[in-house]
Amino acid sequence: MEPRKLYHLYNHANGFENLFLSDENYRYFLHRYQHFISPVADTFAYCLMPNHIHFLVQVKTEEEIESVFGRFETFQKLEYRISKQFSNLFSGYTQAFNKMYNRKGSLFIPNFKRKEITDDRYITNIICYIHCNPIYHGFAKNISDWQRSSYQLILNDTPAFIKREEVLEWFGNRNEFEKIHLQELNNKRPTFDF
Repeated sequence: MEPRKLYHLYNHANGFENLFLSDENYRYFLHRYQHFISPVADTFAYCLMPNHIHFLVQVKTEEEIESVFGRFETFQKLEYRISKQFSNLFSGYTQAFNKMYNRKGSLFIPNFKRKEITDDRYITNIICYIHCNPIYHGFAKNISDWQRSSYQLILNDTPAFIKREEVLEWFGNRNEFEKIHLQELNNKRPTFDF
């Protein structure tokens, strides 16, 4: 992962397990996400599903990351630090989850997936895809029903780690944000080459 680049990140639980079994699991994961990821990346959209997760992030500049972790001798060490923050998130959450539910072993599929976003049209599509995911998988009937995504955070004014203003500006305004999401839902489910 490289500075200033946008990525769709996603991961899945091992086998048929779930990543989240309670409201507290979702809250704890987001808390740990902010702790580990906010120093290295800005978040534009997310959705936590029972057995998988999606995020749209932009890696911060090298200077921003160095202001937290100190100077990196090589670009490879910078890339390592960025990946390490995600690894720490998944590992730390797994350890807490295992302790809470008296289980052992890996919770996530190894090596989270990432796809660099290089096309402006794709940004709109992936934000809608992330927010509509609960409907595609049958966990909600309406986009605003699923409380474990950034959709509602973007529409309200409560403090959040999401880059709300940037997302709304990308869509034009709140009305366009909602309208484009509804259009997405009225179209056939998109297929992406993940």
